[in-house]
Amino acid sequence: MNYLRGFIPWIAFAVVSSAGWQWGAVTALVIGIALLVKDHKAGVAGDSLILERSTVVFFAGLAVLAFALPHSGLRAYSGALALGWLALTAWATLAIGRPFTTGIAKQQAPREVWDTPVFRRINVVITAAWAAAFTLSAAALTAVYASHLGSGVSIPVQVAGFVLPAVFTARYPDRVRARLAQAGR
Repeated sequence: MNYLRGFIPWIAFAVVSSAGWQWGAVTALVIGIALLVKDHKAGVAGDSLILERSTVVFFAGLAVLAFALPHSGLRAYSGALALGWLALTAWATLAIGRPFTTGIAKQQAPREVWDTPVFRRINVVITAAWAAAFTLSAAALTAVYASHLGSGVSIPVQVAGFVLPAVFTARYPDRVRARLAQAGR
């Protein structure tokens, strides 16, 4: 579950934004920078920090925007923007052939499997699941915000956008290993 650590700034943003999107963005930026610095000092490999780097870039930009234009219409869509950014990050890592989950998975998997087609395929599928979940959640949140449905609808959408791919991530590798073991590979 190490990959969930990378989402702490995003969760903090969702929580703190109720007090103002500027403060949510600054809180997430500070947490994102702190996690990135801590990981760099601990010698964490760069390919494990794609999400953290993307997080810092997004929240730096959002903080500047939120303070420069505090009453911007984008304020109401900040949750959708955040999930859209995560979707963009995930899809971009797939497009360049470096799924963001690979570096995280390398922290947990034995080195001898890193270059196997199965390990690579598992990470493509898991990253695609996150990308799809973020994309669908961003679209759903945009519709929720545009329809003024409120937090009673937006919060479950945001939670589902993280929980469903997290559950998939936890279960999918075991299913693949079980299938391979059954096939005798």
